[in-house]
Amino acid sequence: MSIGVNCSHCFPRHRPNSPTIVSSSSSLSSIIVCSKIPVRVSQHLQYLSLHPSDMDTSAGPSLFPLHRCKTLHLVRHAQGIHNVDGDKNYKAYMSPEYFDAHITPLGWQQVDNLRKHVHECGLAKRIDLVITSPLLRTLQTAVGVFGGDGYTDRMDVVPLMVANAGNSGRAAISSLNCPPIVAVELCREHLGVHPCDKRRNISDYQFLFPAVDFSLIESDEDTWWKADVRETKEEVAARGQKFLNWLWTRKEKEIAIVTHSGFLFHTLSALGNDCHPLVKKEICKHFANCELRSMVIVDRSMIGFDPSMTNYPGKTPSGLDLPSDVVDEKAD
Repeated sequence: MSIGVNCSHCFPRHRPNSPTIVSSSSSLSSIIVCSKIPVRVSQHLQYLSLHPSDMDTSAGPSLFPLHRCKTLHLVRHAQGIHNVDGDKNYKAYMSPEYFDAHITPLGWQQVDNLRKHVHECGLAKRIDLVITSPLLRTLQTAVGVFGGDGYTDRMDVVPLMVANAGNSGRAAISSLNCPPIVAVELCREHLGVHPCDKRRNISDYQFLFPAVDFSLIESDEDTWWKADVRETKEEVAARGQKFLNWLWTRKEKEIAIVTHSGFLFHTLSALGNDCHPLVKKEICKHFANCELRSMVIVDRSMIGFDPSMTNYPGKTPSGLDLPSDVVDEKAD
């Protein structure tokens, strides 16, 4: 049976509806820590969490079914025009000129570098689905990193992104030979007040990103963003929890998510409390522009219904198979 490794008591019983998410490596193997002892495991044994009360040498390993897990590759969007002035003066985020901010020329360089990385490390071939926030900077980042190569005009194939989308000066991007890209409202940035976090009409995006799937977004206009009401940190974290629970309705096992710094920070800060403090710090630290961090999310409460794709029932053909230890027990 394909399994994952986890430390004892790392799934608290008092929070049955909360998924566990811990740091992972996007390479072919990953380093995990149990009682401060590094262990190298294969790609399919890459998730572990340690409760602070169990941080001693007596804490033993336990097992968790692989089909109760998903691998998430979390990406913050590339540098946006709002980030440049916002880093110098926070009040710049209030400027209407940064409405639905697009990424900068430097941001496109960051996209190109991350794209090169995901192809060189083999990640591009493993991702089943790309989920993106429906804002211009995340859409540009998602298609730039995970989309196909240069687009060739064909009647039977629409591009992921048309040329010069969002004044990018970039060529069109093909929808061939890449995972599907789906826009999801739940993983938007911290809502309200800041014009850079207000989205355009979905019909505008559909023109710029023809092959991106916007079917899960209910309203053409942005009904979530309010000019005079800012989401609280707790509300962002709750929305993030709802997003993570929604992921279990998807059949895909390896998913890239292109989203925002605030959403990632507040969502991840609410998780990992059952981990070693250093792992908790690794999980929830702020993301840099175009940073990719790989995590594994564990379904502790049977939210998902996907059967294992690797388990095998055995006994084919059927035959006697009474284990010897059972024979010993009967003899005793």
